[in-house]
Amino acid sequence: MSNRLFVGGLAWATTEDALKTLFSQAGTVVSATVIVDRDTGRSKGFGFVEMSSEEEANEAIKKFNGFDQDGRKLAVNIARPRTEDGGRPSGGFNRGGDRGGDRRGGYSR
Repeated sequence: MSNRLFVGGLAWATTEDALKTLFSQAGTVVSATVIVDRDTGRSKGFGFVEMSSEEEANEAIKKFNGFDQDGRKLAVNIARPRTEDGGRPSGGFNRGGDRGGDRRGGYSR
């Protein structure tokens, strides 16, 4: 189990201080980060909170998963570790690249 939590569904105006203040109701917050777009500086609507213990992390999940904050429901769960490809989970939709095989497209088969 981890002390690091993923927090999704953040209101666009949520600051790191506001996130830290909110989660401090469940225990000691080690760090709170709101992820922002590097080009615009605007929030991407999610962030991470690190609690000081697993017990406090579990309490924060119970308390804030589904919590209504500024008209948006928060999604709070244990953060998954980053993968070698920059944080994207393996599998899923391939956005391009060579998959090998027949490259004629669907109409000439």
